[in-house]
Amino acid sequence: MTLHEMREILKSRDLQLTKSLGQNFLHDGNQLRRIIAAAELAPGDLVLEIGPGLGPLTELLLAEGARVLAIERDARLIAVLRERFANQPNLTLLHDDALTYLKRISATASTGGHTILDYENPVHGAGALGCAAWKLVANLPYSVASPILVELAMHPRGPEQMTVTLQLEVARRIAASPDTDDYGVLTLLLGLNYEPSGLFRIPAACFFPAPEVESGCLTLRRRAQPLLDERAAKIFVRVVKCAFSQRRKMMFKLLKSEWPEEHLRGAFTQLSISDQERAEKVSLELFVKFSKLLARE
Repeated sequence: MTLHEMREILKSRDLQLTKSLGQNFLHDGNQLRRIIAAAELAPGDLVLEIGPGLGPLTELLLAEGARVLAIERDARLIAVLRERFANQPNLTLLHDDALTYLKRISATASTGGHTILDYENPVHGAGALGCAAWKLVANLPYSVASPILVELAMHPRGPEQMTVTLQLEVARRIAASPDTDDYGVLTLLLGLNYEPSGLFRIPAACFFPAPEVESGCLTLRRRAQPLLDERAAKIFVRVVKCAFSQRRKMMFKLLKSEWPEEHLRGAFTQLSISDQERAEKVSLELFVKFSKLLARE
């Protein structure tokens, strides 16, 4: 879909884009093809797309032979998409708020409920994806990109791979190294189950309308083996959020509000972490080991 085609669709339907919904549509064909290449799709792949907008990425996903569930919040755009892809059997459109939808599905996971893509539709039969691999490929709405990624990353049957366009600043935080300004809670919560790679910048001029922030595309691949079991992973999340709750304070002092000092002292000593250390200097590997030790207490 070219910029001219995008403008014509909006004009013909008298559609005014809504800034609060993050409606900045990627129209540059070269950048769209780079995203598709990064997603490493194969015919028949199951793909979740969040915020398809007018469908430029959707079109390429379908051309690769993917079976797509696209979640769009704006009912006006759902109408456009239904018209554009009326004869496409490999696409299911869902009119919903993506973050609300994901939280609703996640809430059923612990009770043996649905996976994220389990629902009645012509593309995926209900329950058909119980153990199937699937991917997220999306130009995420920037206002909710981080919570959406965390929700997916923490889901017990989340995607095998996520290739997402988001605010460049957020992408850099996800891919950050310890002892840098970008390193923090988001880095660690996503890093527990996923490994980031392949970050590339997308100029603002590639979007309509052009956003006020820089954008980037990043791929996250699920780790072959979990770093922590379910119980230790929950402790990991608590530790990370507490340790970064006041970034400039010492990690030991912050964690004392959640765990007995003697347990913390033993873990810090065993891992050779100074009780004067701040969380931003502690690696993912050490946070994982630390959580394992606390899980034993």
